[in-house]
Amino acid sequence: MTHPLPFDAYNTLSDTECQDRIRAARSRLGKAVVLLCHHYQRADVYQHADLTGDSLKLSRLAAQTDSPYIVFCGVHFMAEVADIMSRPGQTAILPDLAAGCSMADMANLAKVERCWRELGEVLDVENEFTPVTYINSAADLKAFCGEHGGIVCTSSNAGTIARWAFEQRPKILFFPDQHLGRWTGHRMGIPLEDMVVWDPDREYGGLTHEQIRKAKILLWKGHCSVHQMFQKHHIDAFRAKHPDGIVISHPECNFEVCAASDHVGSTELIVKTIKEAPEGTRWLVGTELNLVDRLAKEVLPQNKIVQFMATTICMCSTMQRIDPQHLAWTLENLVAGHVVNPIVVPPHEAELAKQALDRMLAIS
Repeated sequence: MTHPLPFDAYNTLSDTECQDRIRAARSRLGKAVVLLCHHYQRADVYQHADLTGDSLKLSRLAAQTDSPYIVFCGVHFMAEVADIMSRPGQTAILPDLAAGCSMADMANLAKVERCWRELGEVLDVENEFTPVTYINSAADLKAFCGEHGGIVCTSSNAGTIARWAFEQRPKILFFPDQHLGRWTGHRMGIPLEDMVVWDPDREYGGLTHEQIRKAKILLWKGHCSVHQMFQKHHIDAFRAKHPDGIVISHPECNFEVCAASDHVGSTELIVKTIKEAPEGTRWLVGTELNLVDRLAKEVLPQNKIVQFMATTICMCSTMQRIDPQHLAWTLENLVAGHVVNPIVVPPHEAELAKQALDRMLAIS
């Protein structure tokens, strides 16, 4: 029995050599592999994608293919969703296990369970709170929501999901991204003072019992390391220089940035809005740099100018870990009959997580 090809031999390969080997391996594998690339993926990997989009869309599309291997060029929670939603006989693979998500890591199961217990000391938590997790979270948190009558949301359907959640119980525990939760609540007309931040490193989230009882939404103290870079002064400077310019931001940005933007929406909405905009328009975009650069090149022939919101470079550093070297290693191992870095969610956890995902899909 042969052993998997070690990664060390790939680490010193040039990007050009990797590109040639990726293409050769893909040719040999044919439809045995479907290659998924998230919008934020680096260009030298994104060029090889069979399917592109946001994480949920990619997982759903991959499950509709006949490919036994789903290679997800994204981050860990995305590959977990692909495994949960895949059909029997399909295997989800993440080319580099170090490709995580700092936001997802800000809420772990132990801290969420502690939060739930502490809320239970203040009120009847099972009848007062609906737990809602952003899809940018670990599978065990999706399973927690499945077990406790909760649900998953995306940046595009968060409003619909929140309305459903309030129909179940009077309050929401929203994790791990406080900014998406706050913007969603604001759009529903919930006052900012009725949405309070739960700090998982403090007893009772750093809140008084009265604050917990009064709150409509408890926002987990979490954020995206990329989207926190965008600030309102970036928008102010853009508007001063380009009064006719249009600002579009992702709801993972802070409240002040979202409130100052002309449009707020998911990566899919950002791409769609700019592509469908009139020729000659100028855009300031508050989301990850790889997506913004790619979009800027695509719409330049229509004389549309797309620029990145921040003045400093900020990419999704963990997604950057999926590089040509790791992709070549993954694919050549498949050619040799070896599956490296399979992502397998434990069956019981997957079942509960799928309940939360299915609830979302049923209403959105």
